[in-house]
Amino acid sequence: MDISITHYLLLSALLFCLGLMVVLTRKNTIVILMGIELMLNASMINLVGFARQDPALMAGQIFSLFIIVIAAASAAVGLALVLNAYDRFGTVNLDEIKNLKN
Repeated sequence: MDISITHYLLLSALLFCLGLMVVLTRKNTIVILMGIELMLNASMINLVGFARQDPALMAGQIFSLFIIVIAAASAAVGLALVLNAYDRFGTVNLDEIKNLKN
């Protein structure tokens, strides 16, 4: 069985929709960050799938490496924000964190 671009696109669409559903329905900040990571991984699968169409060009893999670096940096910054919010408000639930001026 040959894996075509359609398989990559379907998997990517499924992961992106799952990540979007997590972001839109959950209230826990850490879970929302995981949903954003799922959406970034879905875009990375798209890039690698399109890069397989022309094996001589490595643009898809290079862009995927950039996405991995950006995802790691955003996870570090997001986790720092979550820890700061938990230290200040005692919760990571977005509905309970209403006033950020305190």
